Amino acid sequence: MPEDLPPQDPFEMFRRLWGPLGVPIPGMAVPTFDPQEVEKRIAELRSVEAWLTMNLNMLKFSIQGLELQRAALQAMKNVSQPKDEPKPE
Repeated sequence: MPEDLPPQDPFEMFRRLWGPLGVPIPGMAVPTFDPQEVEKRIAELRSVEAWLTMNLNMLKFSIQGLELQRAALQAMKNVSQPKDEPKPE
């Protein structure tokens, strides 16, 4: 191998594959071999995961609240509508 060629980057294929899409792939786009950096990235992603989970739970709670509101409105509508009484024959 000639001395003037740069060392091969094992992640160059991933960069070429994902780069044009603008999709950052954590750990693949900028790989690191430093265990402390990997731990830091894991911690950051766990924080993001917790934040997203919290938001998902709040969204589910909002949907359930609206479903209860819809059911209550339908029940009030059903109670306020006069029932058709059978006609005497």
